[in-house]
Parts: sequence; C-alpha cells; structure tokens
Amino acid sequence: MTDTDNLNRRRFLQATGGAASAVALAGCTGTSDNNDSDETQNENKGQDAPDVGNNYLRLVNSTMSTLDPVKATDTASGQVIQQVFDALMNYPNGTIDVKGQIAKGYETSEDFKTYTINLKEGVKFHNGDEVTAQDFVYSFERLAQSDNSRRAYFILDSIGVKHEKETVTKDGEETEVYKPDSMAVTAKDDYTIEMQLKEPFHATIEMLAYTSFAAVPEGIVGDIEGYEGEMSHKKFSTKNPVGAGPFKFDKWESNTEAKVSKYEDYHGSTANIDGVHWNISSNSDAIYNYGVVNQNADMVTNEQLPTAKYNPNKVNVEKTDDLGRKVGTYGPTKSDKKMDYTGFATINAFYIGFNTDAVPKPVRKAAAYALNQEQAVDKVFKGRGESSYHFTPPSIYPGGAPEYTKHAKENYPYGYDEAKLDKAKEVMEEAGYGPDNKAKVTFTVYESSDTWPELAKLLRDKLTSAHVDMSVEKAPFSTLLKRGRNGNLEAYSLGWIMDWPAPDNFLQLLYPPMTDTSKDAPVSYLNWSETDAAENATKAWETVQNNPKPTDAAEKKRNEAYITMEEANWEDVAMLPTYHRMDERFKYKWVDCPRFGGAGFSRQMFNNVKIGERE
Repeated sequence: MTDTDNLNRRRFLQATGGAASAVALAGCTGTSDNNDSDETQNENKGQDAPDVGNNYLRLVNSTMSTLDPVKATDTASGQVIQQVFDALMNYPNGTIDVKGQIAKGYETSEDFKTYTINLKEGVKFHNGDEVTAQDFVYSFERLAQSDNSRRAYFILDSIGVKHEKETVTKDGEETEVYKPDSMAVTAKDDYTIEMQLKEPFHATIEMLAYTSFAAVPEGIVGDIEGYEGEMSHKKFSTKNPVGAGPFKFDKWESNTEAKVSKYEDYHGSTANIDGVHWNISSNSDAIYNYGVVNQNADMVTNEQLPTAKYNPNKVNVEKTDDLGRKVGTYGPTKSDKKMDYTGFATINAFYIGFNTDAVPKPVRKAAAYALNQEQAVDKVFKGRGESSYHFTPPSIYPGGAPEYTKHAKENYPYGYDEAKLDKAKEVMEEAGYGPDNKAKVTFTVYESSDTWPELAKLLRDKLTSAHVDMSVEKAPFSTLLKRGRNGNLEAYSLGWIMDWPAPDNFLQLLYPPMTDTSKDAPVSYLNWSETDAAENATKAWETVQNNPKPTDAAEKKRNEAYITMEEANWEDVAMLPTYHRMDERFKYKWVDCPRFGGAGFSRQMFNNVKIGERE
C-alpha cells in the first residue's frame, strides 16, 4: 500500500451512532455523576410487544439509514443488513477468526497479489437466482463506482485492488477518480473469481468479510455504468433489498419497526427462528423502556442499556471464558428479572489526542501522569471497559493480551493504573511553569456524550495542581472533526473501531506525515513531527508498509515496528490512550444466542439463535 492510500482509511465514529461494517465511535454511552440505575423510570410504560409470532427474535434498534450494503455506515442499518446479505467471507458470531461464507475456498499467487476465490454452487438469492461470480463482479464494481457507495476505499485503497484513474472536473477543479470498469476483478467462470492487487495486503481475506462486499444480483440497481437496473436505488435500499443471507426482508418503517423472516433455501444453517423483529426509535429512553423495563426485547446491548441507567453492582460475573469474555448475570431489573450477561472489550480504542503544535510536550506529559486509566474506567464509564495503554487493542496486540499487559506494566512511563501528580507537577516546573505561569489548554469533547465531559472534568481538576489550566468545551461531532482537520483543536476525544483485525489499522493514525492538518484529509489531528520519536514512528510505519505479505517473516517485522510506534507515542504523548470499550449484551433466559467475539455483536448473524417459552 502507498502512503497516499492511507488518506482514505479514516473511520472516526460518533459515540451515539455507529459504523458500518462495524460500529460507532464507538459508543461511548452516556453517564452522569449520580448512580442512576435501571430503577430510573420515564414515560413510555405499557408499550405493546410486537405483533409477530412467538418464534421471532425481538430486538430494539436506533434509527436506520439504508439497507444497501455499500451505503450503510451505521450500526443500526448494519445489524439488519448482516441478516439479509451474505459475503464471500464471514466473522462467525463476530469473532475475528474469519471463515468462508459464500466462498468455499481460495488460493493466492506466490507474490500474494492474485487471489483466486472459488464459490459454493447452488447458493440462491432471495429472488431465486443462483449466486455466481459475475454477481460479485457487479457487487464489487458498485462498491467502487456507485455514487451511493460510502466504502469505495475498502476495495480501492485498503485492499488495494488494481484499477485505473481518470481526471474529471469537479467544482471547477480537476481531480482524479476511479475509472469505471477498470478494477482487476473478473469472473473466470460461474463459480471462480480472480482478484489482482497492486501490492500484497495481509488482511485481504478479513476485509472480504465486511457486508460492504456482500453479493447482490447483477444489474439489480442501475447506479453504475452499463446497467439500467431492475429497480430504483430507493426501492432496493428501503423496500426490496435482495440478498443471499439466512433471512429475507419483510418490511422497514422508519422510526417504527423492521422485520425479516427465515429464508428456507439458505445455503448455510437454516434459521431456528421464524424471523427477527426490531422496534425502532431515535429516543434512547423509549428504547430502554420498551426493551428493558417492559421486557419487549429478548436481548439488549450496552447502547440500549445506557451508562446513566446502568448499575455495575448488578453485574455478577461468574466466569471468564477462553477468549476473555465475562459471563454472568445482570439484575434484577425494574421488572424484577435477571438477564444473562456477556461483556467483552472488543477491538476498539478511545483516546485523547493532542495537537502537538498547540499543546507543549510538558503539558501533554503532565496529562499522561495525571490520568489514572483504571479510575477513569471505574468512575466515569462504570467499569464498562478496560484501561488502555497502547493504541492497539489487546486481542490484536503482538502476542495478544498477555503481551499487551506485560509490555505496559513494565514500560509505560506515566504510571500503570495510577496517577502521578507529583511527576506531573515536576515536569511542568522543569519547563518553567508555576502558580503564576500556568499553561492553558482547551479539551474539546463531542456534545452528545455524557461520559467524555465527565472524564475531561476529572482530568482538568487533577491538572490544576500541576499548573495546567484546562477548559472543557463541547462541540457537535461533525464540528469536532472539521475543526480537527483544519488544525483548530488543542486536545480532543475520539475513538477507533477496527476496519480489519490487525494493529496497522489502528497505528496508521500515528504515522506522523498523515497527522499533518495542513494537508488534505489527515488521518488524525496531531501535527506530530520534527522530534526523534516522530522520526522513529515514521520509520517504523515504513517498515510496516514495506512488509505487507501474509507471511510469518513479514508479520515478525511488522510486530516489531508496531511496538516501536507505540513507544514513540509514549515518548511524545501525541495521543494519550484512555480505554478500550466493553461491549455488553443482556438477554433473558429464554434466548439461546451464541456469544459475540472481538468484532462485536453488530456482525453477528441470528440464524443459530433459539427462542424458548417467554416468561
């Protein structure tokens, strides 16, 4: 991959919304200083259960935007799309051990630039047509070419499929864009796809598990060159999405409900349930009351049982399984029920970013000394996460979670699960600051979050004794990003959720040349440059880019470079790791649902769910 390829890989996600093939910035859920639990009640009592059969899985969902796999960028839409559409590969139950879905196997060339993918025969779309290689060629072309696509960079840049560009005039300026029908993706026969890359990319197969790469019938929408379309894009994306997943679409009424039903001719495990029903609302209180208080949902997530209504004392963890998932119960709820509980720090990272041009290094180091990550997780996020000391999440850190913890305990310079306010004061006084010469810094958080403002205030209060006058301001998420891109932030809160399960998906944000806000589309807003640590990070990233092959030798070089980048960031505190969010699911006893994995519950399919007799 070239350095410029990284320009298009940004996926900053809003705390209350979500991401596509993944989820939102993940989801910092709201909290407050009081310990409101699910005892808190609002209006919306007495909402009726959905008018569906007893063998339907009943869920709640926030407002959806589309059912087109190439357009969806929010978790709410993605959860429904995951049930209706199948891709070549899949993350079973949201684990990161990718498996074939419509693909039955694949081969790579010796130079790892050509992938030959063999399809299962007899896979049927919901309209009865057989899925062929040409359907995937069309689907991938839509992903790259359609004006409706929001994930073209997945195939053109992240994977880096060979393609051509052409120059067009846009808003009076010439710009290079993808040339239609120039991608090196071909159907060798009905059941064989050949895909050629510009350069090797070690996470190609993992990327193909995203629903953005799902199969749709060739020509169903006429939004790319050469196709008139069997239906309008609006109809396809809202009224008649046709996929090859375990459930077929029934209906979607905006801000009301969505429903899918079992597809009897599914090529995989036919669903045990008759379908899935989602009650949809943009009101978090309504979602909470409908799902938890009135028991109209069979299971809910941490976003639907928000931090402000969550009581950590009601969590009883009975065991931690071999993947590190916490398993137990939650409750009793207001309706006097206990719910089965699963909690797992999925592949995400939340951090405080510093514009190094605007915030001097002593101030950044003082903030690192003052932040007690463990206290932040417990006090602000009510235990719904894990302390963060690397930007790379534990499950994909070189050597896994044990090495993550070992390296942090032995090497993190600012205090492992402790604040060192004396060191914060010392580093500031050595730089000439004092009671009459305080440093001033503004910490900007997104206004929809209740948790990050609380964390900012906690850090602000601690830094007072270290001669730092920190002010906290809120901004709409889109405004925060715009100001960041323009270099008009000092300190800010953001997060990242995996596009693919490897450290380079995260550490690209710490590649100094791509943090320069004077350039177009910086991947982060750090302006990190002209220090020994920045130079070390730059060289390490170049090592990553120069060793992209899916081989043990290349992986070893990448792993060494990843750690170099983490330690370089520690030295300059361009980005202060804060926490890895815990994804949680709460379900009633009558639901038998496999646990979700590191890719999160938004990537889980429900054909293996079973429903017992509701109480």
